[in-house]
Amino acid sequence: MARILVAEDEVAVREFIRRVLETRGHAVVAVADGAEALVKLSRDSFDLLLADIAMPNMDGVELTLKATRDWPNLTVLLMSGIEMERRRAHGIGQLAHAILRKPFSMVDLVQAVEAALEIAADAD
Repeated sequence: MARILVAEDEVAVREFIRRVLETRGHAVVAVADGAEALVKLSRDSFDLLLADIAMPNMDGVELTLKATRDWPNLTVLLMSGIEMERRRAHGIGQLAHAILRKPFSMVDLVQAVEAALEIAADAD
């Protein structure tokens, strides 16, 4: 299946995402912030970056801008539970596949990831 990098600062949410996606057969690497995500991206290839918008050190908007500049074929799916953050990220809509609204269910997560991966596969 796909190699997915998850950048999420909340441990419980990060682990939930990791477990759900691994049960779907994906290889998941999970990190706590955007700065860590950039390090992982520089060392390995991923099919999808799933990133929270509001994170310490480097938020999801800055991460998306840097990641899509350096890895233009990388598909990005953002997530946020803060309306103001979703509005701020709306301006990078052409760089991110979608913004997943928190809190989300397992079904919502799987559907959003599968849709993003399908778009990525069609682009190849």
